Amino acid sequence: MLPRASFRLDQRSTVDATLLHLLQHSGDPECEDLSGDAPGAAHLVLAGNVVPLDPAATVFDAMLEGWRRQQSARWIKASTATARLRLVRRFWDYSGLYPWQWTPAEGEAFIDHLRATTVHALSTARAYEVDISLFVEYLLDPRYGWLDACEERFGEVPQEVFHEGNSIAHRQAYEGDPRRRPLTYDEVQALFDAADSLPAKIAARGVKGSVDAARDAAVLKTIYAFGLRRAEAAMLDLADLRRSRKALQYGTFGMLMVRYGKAPKGGVPKRRSVLLVPEMDWVVDTLKDWVTDLRPRFTPGNHPALWITERRGRISPRLINEAFVEARTEAGLDANLDPHCLRHSFVTHLTEFGYPARFIQEQVGHSFGSTTEIYTGVSNEFRNKLLEAALRDRLGDEWDATS
Repeated sequence: MLPRASFRLDQRSTVDATLLHLLQHSGDPECEDLSGDAPGAAHLVLAGNVVPLDPAATVFDAMLEGWRRQQSARWIKASTATARLRLVRRFWDYSGLYPWQWTPAEGEAFIDHLRATTVHALSTARAYEVDISLFVEYLLDPRYGWLDACEERFGEVPQEVFHEGNSIAHRQAYEGDPRRRPLTYDEVQALFDAADSLPAKIAARGVKGSVDAARDAAVLKTIYAFGLRRAEAAMLDLADLRRSRKALQYGTFGMLMVRYGKAPKGGVPKRRSVLLVPEMDWVVDTLKDWVTDLRPRFTPGNHPALWITERRGRISPRLINEAFVEARTEAGLDANLDPHCLRHSFVTHLTEFGYPARFIQEQVGHSFGSTTEIYTGVSNEFRNKLLEAALRDRLGDEWDATS
């Protein structure tokens, strides 16, 4: 193969835009002059030497087509890109203005309109803000040439619509769903005690299902001990149980490989490894009992799944929901709680154990620390301990004398 330096690519050539995009981001200085040919660049979607009857509408349509190409080059799902384009057109239709005329005032009015009409979920409104911001960021990126195109044609350029001062993410500190609030330590214990009691109760009734109930108890404990989502737990294979080089005493249960983490919008499932922390090492016995004693009772054969059903299939997130509801009812916990509260509990309890925020973020696979913060709801006892420690540091002997 010839070295890349032997190629000379004209900026106006018809060479595949995706290849140019890859070369542009390769870090090779010889490819810096290709920046104008990034997928979605203005000159690639605007017809040259043509005077349109409606210049504003023509440029706007070209912007949307350019953004579609850029998203396609990033391997964003077509359905996701289409929904984003539809939202931008909706914003344009509402404001009556083109992107180079938008200001934060239009963005705020649009969100206020949605809140009063069709959108009632905070997460939906935030997603709309993010999608519109992604479009504006694309226009503001000098590599795509839209700033120059707008300045030349209209004497105006796009600007940020949503910023730190007017975006939903900065309006309130806690947005957690009440159904997914973190459990207290007593509630976690009550839930697991209830789950552990179900196999014996089912066996005492002389009906099938005691082994299934034991499996369900192990699943719930694993979700909490590793901070998993339901789908992540359901998709685990035996091979995903790994050793941790820093905790060899846990054997093959020192780490979980999560291969089907929640996919970013329009993307593919994210992978991550979750380390078993010492405070959760009780789950080693749970997993060991399941793998060596209980799982073989399902005669799984060569099935790779960690959690097997009586029909020798993989368990589903729905089955996990049902197992949680049964244990929750048996424990007498709030009927509004759902299984995701175990993941919130994991984040909160690791915070209370003193683990750094970045470590916890990596454990649960969040791209942003702000997402992890939403999961956290430390207890009054923990806050009191922090206050006590702060007072002791400041007052010293005076604090000890009064406590």
